Amino acid sequence: MLRLCLQSVEKFSDKSQTQVVVADSATEVDTIMLMREEFPQYTFIPHRKNVGFGAMVNACLREAVGEYVFVLNPDTILEESTIGSLKDFMDTHRGVGMCGPAQKNFNGRWENTRFAFYKPLTILYRRTFLSRFSFAQRHLSVFEMRSRQSETRPYAVPWIIGSAMFVRRSAIEKVGPMDPRFYIYMEDVDWCRRFWENDLKVYYNPNISLFHFYGKGSAGKGFFVNVLFNKLTWIHISSGLKYFMKYAFKPLPEVRSI
Repeated sequence: MLRLCLQSVEKFSDKSQTQVVVADSATEVDTIMLMREEFPQYTFIPHRKNVGFGAMVNACLREAVGEYVFVLNPDTILEESTIGSLKDFMDTHRGVGMCGPAQKNFNGRWENTRFAFYKPLTILYRRTFLSRFSFAQRHLSVFEMRSRQSETRPYAVPWIIGSAMFVRRSAIEKVGPMDPRFYIYMEDVDWCRRFWENDLKVYYNPNISLFHFYGKGSAGKGFFVNVLFNKLTWIHISSGLKYFMKYAFKPLPEVRSI
């Protein structure tokens, strides 16, 4: 997947104007050889341990020097117009600090990648049998912003998932990097919230897209199986607790369009 991702970046970006930085966690020999033999022109930052998503993003941010930073998961593949369209949008809308493109799985299914801010009940409703009830579905409908699924124009959203974030460098300098207290999960929610708190808008643009092998690592066969055996579920819950403790008694920032 990393090879395919980097090949798409190489194919669909202006090489003279693009810097590529790859950070890897719990790096294996195969990855080292891939970067050394096929992509020696790119900056490669390996880590012996699994340092988590936010730490890898921050390692890349320390190296990046461009006007914009495009945070990408290695299981994404760009389309021909992805980078250029995102740059054009950000150039035109100076008040936007971050923009997320639409993402589709390789079977053509569009994935939901923009959400309302979490509430404590959100995790409960998403992770337990309570999701079957109508009151939970009403709550999740708001969280997943289902009422806006058919919109075709770019619009402001509370947060976008970290697999594809096109970010203005000046905004990063104002907001700071991802919060290192989040090992994985909630770091994207927290980052977007901090953008809003600094009057930097977060937008979702359904007219720009890329491919993403979208999977839920913390999902499983059911709530009890997940809680007992899935390590990622425990990490997700732990990150959620850290998030709510960080923002306890703080009002949600206002999400408004340009």
